[in-house]
Amino acid sequence: MTKAYTVPSIDEYLRDRLMPVEGAIPRITGIEMYGNSIPAGTVGGDLFEYLNFPQRYDIDARIQQALHLSKEFLEPLPPGAPLRNAVDDHVQWLKGTPGYRLESETEYRDAKSSEQVQVAEDLHELYTTAGVLLLDAQGHGIISAKIASTVHDTFHALMLTELDRYGKTTPELFENLNLRLAQSVTARNTLGRIEKEDAREIATMLYGEVHPSGHFRFVNFGHPPPLVFSAECRKFVQMDEAHMVQFLALGLQIPADHPDRKKYYSLSFRKAEFDSSDVAEITLMSPGDILFLYTDGVYDGSDEQAREQIEAVLREHYRQPAREVCNALLDYAVKQDDLLRQNGDEALIDDKTVFIIKRS
Repeated sequence: MTKAYTVPSIDEYLRDRLMPVEGAIPRITGIEMYGNSIPAGTVGGDLFEYLNFPQRYDIDARIQQALHLSKEFLEPLPPGAPLRNAVDDHVQWLKGTPGYRLESETEYRDAKSSEQVQVAEDLHELYTTAGVLLLDAQGHGIISAKIASTVHDTFHALMLTELDRYGKTTPELFENLNLRLAQSVTARNTLGRIEKEDAREIATMLYGEVHPSGHFRFVNFGHPPPLVFSAECRKFVQMDEAHMVQFLALGLQIPADHPDRKKYYSLSFRKAEFDSSDVAEITLMSPGDILFLYTDGVYDGSDEQAREQIEAVLREHYRQPAREVCNALLDYAVKQDDLLRQNGDEALIDDKTVFIIKRS
């Protein structure tokens, strides 16, 4: 007898959406990774996701599309034929401008064709690239889960455009995401504002990409910074803070040179738009080195005593696979919750996420 379908509650639906999918773990030569989340309640505002590019996107089809366009862009449009693409459209406009030269069309077609060749090359790099997305919406519970879900959906919508246009992620994605989540002066914004409390809904985000070399490039909007545990030294290594750029949480700060800056509230104006120099870099130098990513329900990034305790957990488990290292850290965090309950500080318990990237 067929079991009747039961419509999930909103918290069940959001919990399923925000929980990690183990089957999506990327397989990168020389790199092992694993993460997990534990919500403070039935559902929480933490989200992490593996970006397994070959699994999520048809990279071959995208490469073939880029190569096809690289050839089509070079071909002049036959007389009377309908426009085939954006290049034809621009060339038609060029022909109506004063001082038009035939060479202008050829030069433009050559440049746009070359761009598509680069897109195809960059797409190929995705076969050996893994993405990691961590989000932490302020608070915990169903509202926080909805915020995390909104950020997640916006990120992936922008990612589709990035891969079509560039074949990779660029600073433009993150600037657009930040702006989309800012508070509009005239319209309802994505995250919103709690008028009664005169406060904004806030989400932090860290997105990074790891390569077989152990190289991790990432952007950070208000999130606790990553930590690197050295297998050789058996402790956290000192990071070069000059290369650890961190912006305010999503939507709180608009660049001063953005054309729409007057249309959004901003705590302050950033000097310039996000660019490649704002991408931070970390390299796992030796086999066994561990990159530790987390949310503030595990560690807030500042408490020295908590840092030493986490370091001790890693020292005990660093030889184990990434899954066991992750689980050991989450077990530690759950035990800290027990201490908070004993002290009557249940309100301080937050969602917990740990993500481990280990060089094998």
